[in-house]
Parts: sequence; C-alpha cells; structure tokens
Amino acid sequence: MRTRATATIEGKGWDEQPYDEREGVKLARASVTQAYHGDIEGEAALEYLMAYRTDGAASFVGLERVVGRIGGRSGSFVLQSSGVWRDGTARAEQVVVPGSGTGELRGLRGEGSYEATQTEHPTWLDYWYE
Repeated sequence: MRTRATATIEGKGWDEQPYDEREGVKLARASVTQAYHGDIEGEAALEYLMAYRTDGAASFVGLERVVGRIGGRSGSFVLQSSGVWRDGTARAEQVVVPGSGTGELRGLRGEGSYEATQTEHPTWLDYWYE
C-alpha cells in the first residue's frame, strides 16, 4: 500500500564549486545540507552534480541521505534526484534508492518530486515497503 508523505524542505547550506568550464558549459558540484519538516522529519546531506547550459538553464542529478522519521518509523534512506533548473525554479523527480533504508525504514521504496523557487519549498514522496 502506498502512502503519500508531504513535507517542507529547509535549505541549511549550499557549497557549490565548478570543476570544468569549457565552451560556455560549466560543470559544478554542490554539497548541500537541509532539514525536512512535516510527514518527513529529519536532516539530510546531499551532493548535486550540475551542468549549466548556454541557454542559462542547468541539468542536475543528486544523491541525498535523509536521517529521520516517516510515518512513525525512524532510520535513514537515500533519495536519487534528477531535474532541471530554469528561470529561477528547480524541478526534480526523486526515487528512493532500493536497499538504502536502515533501521525501521529498511525495505522503504518510493517516488516523489519537488519544485523549488527559494530555500524553503514543498516536496512529496509516495512510499511503501517491500
């Protein structure tokens, strides 16, 4: 049975460093910390890899370990993100990495998304257990 969890993500830290800039395309890595408030409660550490394109948009992928609680269960899990930043808004799809759940979140699976225009933004995750 799937359950929908909604939460607010609060950005705590962002450290972005370019690692390759050629012919107008910049590749960068960002180390991010954030907090979840709502049906998901916890802290997260996230690494993004980004490609800033010549049209001003950026494509990104990320891996994030969330340590906290969902639906009364505690532990940790990893989210994999893929998205695009364009015109001041980041939109991403997320999936729980299979086998990444620990503690009471062992067996957690899920998929969700977010749309961010500022450091605090809503997210949702439809989740279930294997």
